[in-house]
Amino acid sequence: MCGRYSVAVSGAALVDVLGLDGTEPGFEWEPAYSVSPRTRAPVIRDRLIGEQRVSEAFMPTWGLRPSWAKEMGPRPINARLETAATNGMFRSAFASARALVPMTGYYEWQEALEDGKKVKNPSYVHAPGDELLLAAGLLAFHRQDGDEEWRTTFTIITRTGEDAAGEVHDRMPVFVTPASWDTWLAPEKVAKDEAGALLDLLDIESRSVASTLQTRPVSRAVNNVRTLNRHDPRLIDPA
Repeated sequence: MCGRYSVAVSGAALVDVLGLDGTEPGFEWEPAYSVSPRTRAPVIRDRLIGEQRVSEAFMPTWGLRPSWAKEMGPRPINARLETAATNGMFRSAFASARALVPMTGYYEWQEALEDGKKVKNPSYVHAPGDELLLAAGLLAFHRQDGDEEWRTTFTIITRTGEDAAGEVHDRMPVFVTPASWDTWLAPEKVAKDEAGALLDLLDIESRSVASTLQTRPVSRAVNNVRTLNRHDPRLIDPA
């Protein structure tokens, strides 16, 4: 499960750190410590322009809506690694619309009793030094009724929780290392008989990253998306 995360770096820093070729027109991002579903966030994709492959950042909306999905239908924010290549909601995106979702950490909650009342205590899962992480993601494209413009949405692939991340939740994002970025982002369509090898790569890569992750308790201020200031760095301070 990944239902809220942070991207505590600027858009310009993302382009620089990741060595991107550029951004989609209008791309802007300020460091944010709470990214929630149904909002726009930075995502990285590779695409072909003529015969040249370019890597770029752009701003789709979190919550996948394929072109065939009903306007009021579900918008899954996560896709399970175990079924991403075969589930009808994600199969097409896995084959031909793969992406990377930058984050500097993500939140999970655990219930506890306090003075006889149930409370939810947030934990922040992050890399050592809060370094940038990249999660495997999928893209989908749709048009609003009467709108000629294509809109883009995304979902984050998750797997069973491992190591420290597994101590706060039984699911976690599928993070990958730079060694697999080019393979995962390849613009070419993945054939059915190639999907297994790509899933195995994600499994191996994500286990490797999981072994390095750390957790820390943070303030309950992050619990309420309606009242928090998403640009407040104190949201990820140790509680």
